[in-house]
Amino acid sequence: MREQDQVPAPPGIPAKEPVFLLPTPVTLLAGALIVVHLASTLVLNQDGLNQLLFWFAFQPYRIVLMAEDPSFGIPLLWSPFTHALLHAGWDHLVFNTAWLVIFATPVARRYGAGAMLALFLVSAAMGAAFFAATTLYEGIYLIGASGGVAGLTGAAIRFIFQPVLMARHPETGEPVMIGRRLASLREVFANPSSRYFTLIWLVLNAAVPLVPVITGQSLAVAWQAHLGGFVAGFLLVGLFERKV
Repeated sequence: MREQDQVPAPPGIPAKEPVFLLPTPVTLLAGALIVVHLASTLVLNQDGLNQLLFWFAFQPYRIVLMAEDPSFGIPLLWSPFTHALLHAGWDHLVFNTAWLVIFATPVARRYGAGAMLALFLVSAAMGAAFFAATTLYEGIYLIGASGGVAGLTGAAIRFIFQPVLMARHPETGEPVMIGRRLASLREVFANPSSRYFTLIWLVLNAAVPLVPVITGQSLAVAWQAHLGGFVAGFLLVGLFERKV
């Protein structure tokens, strides 16, 4: 925009602000989750839903069945990723979408759309791997964005609790905010806020398998996917850090 085109708003009239403050890639990803769930609930009948789960949910038992017929493993090429687009109900979708908005936003703003989506997908796949390691012979399937969202959570924890870095403008000498640095693993646990958040998050998810022992009731929570996704995002986010 040319300098003469930059006209300030008249006094008393607030400057126009965007309706949505979310980064566009976060809005698109959240929208994709909602659209897929709308289509699966409003368009498909029960047979269609069964086919959707058969082909796109992650089913670890396919690994076992591949010994009899390798064709059973074909959906394993994409289902470690596509399971993150499916949800069991509106409550499941709303919770995952809200968590996505909270933690995908700082990641997208720091690293861009490509890195945010890559972390989401890789974390979803790592969550699927952790899920398979503990449920291989149980014949159950995994759906939900929680593994990918957990990865974005782990990535964001590496910088959102760090202090803001300031510098001086080379010409005016005015203080300029240049962002937050990516903390090392040691620094994450040295900072009280990031340490307590990380430990509480890990302990709560690791404690899910103990719930049936204590209460006699099981929780339909894929804690393995949460842990696997979180570890992936927590460790891999440094690959996207810009070198300066």
